[in-house]
Amino acid sequence: MRIAVLTDTNSGITVEEAEKHSISLIPMPFFIDGVLYFEGFSLSQAEFFEKQAADAEISTSQPSPADVTSKWDELLKDYDQIVHIPMSSGLSSSCESAKAMALDYEGRVFVVDNKRISVPMKESVYNALELIQQGFDGAEIKRILEEDGQNAHVFITVSTLKYLKKGGRITPAAAAIGTALNIKPVLQIDGGKLDAFAKVRGMKQAEQKMLDAVRKELEERYAGETCLIRAAYSGDPEQGREWVKKVADAFPGMEVYGDPLALSIASHTGPGAYGITCIKKFKV
Repeated sequence: MRIAVLTDTNSGITVEEAEKHSISLIPMPFFIDGVLYFEGFSLSQAEFFEKQAADAEISTSQPSPADVTSKWDELLKDYDQIVHIPMSSGLSSSCESAKAMALDYEGRVFVVDNKRISVPMKESVYNALELIQQGFDGAEIKRILEEDGQNAHVFITVSTLKYLKKGGRITPAAAAIGTALNIKPVLQIDGGKLDAFAKVRGMKQAEQKMLDAVRKELEERYAGETCLIRAAYSGDPEQGREWVKKVADAFPGMEVYGDPLALSIASHTGPGAYGITCIKKFKV
């Protein structure tokens, strides 16, 4: 049985990575000053942050149903089944839309709702490839990935409150007070939804808060388990590399690597955002 793995750029998987590993990729659409762009296809990370710094009006969107089903139809000419891994249903309606559309494909398209986005979502895509190699079919892969979906916890902080205010996630008054007091929010994604975790003063304290939170996860929630640590960042790649090194230094002996945040997240955080993820190592 030939099974295709399909995801979108919310996973952080680039066009180059997708081609290298035979992953099918749907680009996420963005409207910037009224012009439609597609992440990774007609819009690079550098171009996005350049436009964001120029105060362009940026709004996220989702692939149209027609774009999704046409991609499925194209893949099913060469494959028996599709495992489609979109972003968490807790963060977007695109997952529920895809699940509804898959009903018309009579067991050939399996939409995975495993409550992930960005780095943990990327991990799930590679887990799907591994499961295909082990001989699992689409229905089994969907079940396994959804059961494993809760085994990841993301923490994110931002260097500026400007974009949270611009996106309506905090009020102008809260942004003004927070900026004046140098307050940095630490946010979390657990179970597929974005929630507040803590508020501290300054980026150094925010970074330390996230590192301490992951240590607690390792000691309590994942005690005795093998885990992966992943770092993420938005904006300047050099600053991002410094954050990845700081995370690696904080967890010696653990497998750590870093990736840019997906632009759907960066559109709300702005540049200079840092994230860290603790993921229970996947096993069947």
